[in-house]
Amino acid sequence: MLLFPGQGSQKPGMGKDLAESFPVARGVFGEVDAALGADLSRLSFDGPADELTLTRNAQPALFAHGAAVWSLTREALRPHVRAAAGHSLGEFTAYYAADAISLPGAARLVRRRGELMYETGTARPGTMAAILGATTVSIDEICLRASAESGQVVPANFNTDEQVVISGELAGVERAMELAKEAGAKRAVKLPVSGAFHSPLMEPAVVGLTDAIATSAFTDPVYPVYSNVTAEESTTATEAKDLLLRQLTSPVRWSTEIRNIAARFPDALFVEMGPGSVLTGLMGRLVKGARTFACGTSADVEKLLQMVA
Repeated sequence: MLLFPGQGSQKPGMGKDLAESFPVARGVFGEVDAALGADLSRLSFDGPADELTLTRNAQPALFAHGAAVWSLTREALRPHVRAAAGHSLGEFTAYYAADAISLPGAARLVRRRGELMYETGTARPGTMAAILGATTVSIDEICLRASAESGQVVPANFNTDEQVVISGELAGVERAMELAKEAGAKRAVKLPVSGAFHSPLMEPAVVGLTDAIATSAFTDPVYPVYSNVTAEESTTATEAKDLLLRQLTSPVRWSTEIRNIAARFPDALFVEMGPGSVLTGLMGRLVKGARTFACGTSADVEKLLQMVA
C-alpha cells in the first residue's frame, strides 16, 4: 500500500541524497524541472525554507520527491501494490504512481494547483488550525456555531479521531478554536498556511483547476487510488479528474480512508514515500498493529528493497 504526504512535510535537503546516489532519481528531478521551466530541485535540495514553503513551490517539490522514491522502488514493489492513497496534494502523486498521469503532466498540474490555492488565499484571506484531543461536542457542531457567530469555518482534515484541522475565515477559525478548548480539546494550534485550504473559500480556485485538469491527459489507474473526498477507491480517469477537483473545497477524510483500506487489506505494509513519517505516524493512531515503513532517503530505499527482495 503506497502513501504520499501532503503540504507541510517539505523541508530543505529533501531528495538531495537520492539525486546524488541514484541517476534514476536525478533524472526524475530533472524532468520535473524541465516540465516547470524552473530549478525546483535546487530549492528542494538547498532551500531556503521560506521559499520552499510557499504553496506553489512546496506542492510540486513534494510531488517530485515522492515520484523519485517511487521511481527507485517501482520495479520491486509494483507486483505487490494493491492500492495507493495520498493526503491532499499527495493524492496527485498517488495517481502518478498508479500510471494515471505522466510525470511532466502531474508536475505541471500540481504547480498550477499550488499557484491557484496561493492566489485564492491572497484574494480571500483565511487560515487553518489543528484541534488536538477529544471534544465533548463534535467538530462539525463547533464549526457550525463559530460560523454563525463569527465567520465561515469548516472541518478540513480528519486526520485521526483526536486530530482534526479546521479551515475558514480568520474570525471563524479563532472562534472555533475557543469553542474547541471549551469543549475539552487539549490544544488548538493555528497553522502557518497561506489560505483556507479544503474549504468553500477555495471556490475561486476551482475554475482554474477545472481548466488545468480538463487539459491534462489521464488514463485509468492500474490499481485503485483512494479518494480524500469519498474515502473510497477510485478506478477510472473520469473519477480521478472529478475527485481531484472536488478535493479543493472538500475535507480530507483521511481517518476513514485509511481504515477503509486497512479493512480491505488487513495484512498490508503501508509505505510512505516522502520526506518524513507524518502519515506512518498517524497510522499507529488509526489502525492498531498496522505495518508501516517511511521511505524518503537513499538508506530507506535500500532497506525497503531488501525487505521485498
